[in-house]
Amino acid sequence: MHQSWQMIRLALTGPQAWKLVLVVFFMLLNWGIEARKWQILVSSIQKVSFMRAYRAIFSGQAFAFSTINRVGESAGRAIFLQQGNRIRGIVLSIVGSMSQILVTFLLGLAALLYLRFHILDATHHLEGLSIFWLDGLMYLIGVGIILFIALYFRLSWFIMVLEKIPFVAKYKFFVQKLEDFHPKELTRILFLSTCRYIVFVIQYVILLQVFDVQVFWADAACMACVLFVVLAIVPTIALAELGFRGKVSIQLFGLLSTNTIGIIATAAGIWIINLIIPAIAGSLFILGIRLFRNR
Repeated sequence: MHQSWQMIRLALTGPQAWKLVLVVFFMLLNWGIEARKWQILVSSIQKVSFMRAYRAIFSGQAFAFSTINRVGESAGRAIFLQQGNRIRGIVLSIVGSMSQILVTFLLGLAALLYLRFHILDATHHLEGLSIFWLDGLMYLIGVGIILFIALYFRLSWFIMVLEKIPFVAKYKFFVQKLEDFHPKELTRILFLSTCRYIVFVIQYVILLQVFDVQVFWADAACMACVLFVVLAIVPTIALAELGFRGKVSIQLFGLLSTNTIGIIATAAGIWIINLIIPAIAGSLFILGIRLFRNR
């Protein structure tokens, strides 16, 4: 235990420590990209400044922290919209979530293929998951991606079909703005989601270097992408996600490195920097709004 703490302290204060600052910068960049994405998404109902959008994104993280797979994120952002636009803002945020899920599974499938044919062999195998089941998972994800792409780029048509259902028709006002998204706008949102995803991967590769997990960068990027797919598939709450994230990280990165402490420290570092810090900042923004309204 003492040896583990020594290694982590050396990583935080040693010659690689400056990379931690870089990871924090990438966190700010990541949420900045997400703020721009949300700003574009809600522009049809309300013009929002970039800084207000940025605060909304952090507030969303505070709301998301105690919900399964962060589904409360959209509600947290919506409090920065005018009262009459909040439900419509939540609905419009679905498009952003769809684009991020699509990127996660597209690049995750590519990473699974890399894992399957370039890493797994007689001596490197995933515990509890045979090649047969891994192939089945990849086929399933592939089919899901095709269907999801069709849904994403035909969103306006899908919404018009839904509006023919009497129950949905009653709430048409809240979903009709989804009909206005054109392929060009959807592609733009998808591009921003891809940029966010790349930032996530870069953060993981950098932190592995900080904690002396010696893995070739392409292999590290591949494993990070596979990890993101697993986190997207398995329902988790951010508050309790660290243990699961650490366990999956050991399974994946453990194929390439014996530095278990470094792998766990990397998983914990990503969790703290990308989720805990933004959630704390978001809580302060929400508190600021409440104090302002009370006055």
